[in-house]
Amino acid sequence: MKEFPALRGAALALLAAVLFGLSAPLIRRFGVATGPWSTAVLLYAGAACAGLLWRPGAGQEAALRRADLPRIGLMALFGAALGPFALAWGLQRTSALSGSLALTLEAVFTVLLAALWYREHLGRRVLAAVVLMSAGGALLVLDSTRAGATGVLGFLAVVGATLAWGVDNTLSRPLAERDPATVVFCKAAAGSLLSLVLAFGFGEAPPPLAAALALFVVGMLGYGISLRFYLLAQRSFGAARTGSVFAAAPFIGAAAALALGERGITPWLAGGSALLLFGVYLHLTEAHAHIHLHEPLEHEHAHTHEDGHHDHRHAQMPVGPHSHWHRHAALTHEHPHVPDLHHAHRH
Repeated sequence: MKEFPALRGAALALLAAVLFGLSAPLIRRFGVATGPWSTAVLLYAGAACAGLLWRPGAGQEAALRRADLPRIGLMALFGAALGPFALAWGLQRTSALSGSLALTLEAVFTVLLAALWYREHLGRRVLAAVVLMSAGGALLVLDSTRAGATGVLGFLAVVGATLAWGVDNTLSRPLAERDPATVVFCKAAAGSLLSLVLAFGFGEAPPPLAAALALFVVGMLGYGISLRFYLLAQRSFGAARTGSVFAAAPFIGAAAALALGERGITPWLAGGSALLLFGVYLHLTEAHAHIHLHEPLEHEHAHTHEDGHHDHRHAQMPVGPHSHWHRHAALTHEHPHVPDLHHAHRH
């Protein structure tokens, strides 16, 4: 881990990808008779429940602040309302296999937005990964045209969902210091409530009970617990790299779609998948090290005293992760690192 600090963030991002990736074909299966806004309600009601059930110990995480609420509201709009609505609408008009693989484009949008918004350093290896994933996404677009106008519209709706989630991922980056369970609950509850209002406004019929329960569980795992892992990955891995490794989710979803009986692999799908997988590999094996300066900094977040960046003292040294307001003195050193909370320096 010390030689390859990206591995911890990559592992957390991959866990998030597994849970999220499995959700797409399940939404396709259980959401057939459910309106898209109602689907969004159930998915994020489950996510809110996951945020309530998975609470940290006292003093282990930084609390959410009043100033964070506008950002939470925007995350709810893009990530918990518009994103799942577009996904549900699109999956009803395209195949689970094609829709799952289209989710790869979320990584491309997240990487580009993180670079533009936060000036995260990408480097040649990361840029090469972005190019490969973009090329893979282009092959998926070409493949969607064989399904006719309805299939293309469904595919484009899923692409719209990835753009909404790319905005959501970028907005969530400053909240990586906060308690992930609270962030998950507030975003999910607000998004579910907004979608409920829209479901009533558009006159959507209540979904069948069995489908509603299934979508609720999918939301708990694929949107609640997955988001917690995603936020923890951003904390140690940066927004761009987390979004890029999260590109594994579409392949997991595609494999699940095939396991559920869907067929339709074409050369376009195979070629696009190969390019996207190689892009993820480039991120997993990234190693970046150079002499860098840490400016003086004061903030609060969960930390330990074994990471080489938290050398402040306590009257009684705590064991394990804990959170409090602390100060970092200026420091110049060299070691492998990624653009996490303490490595936002320019290159």
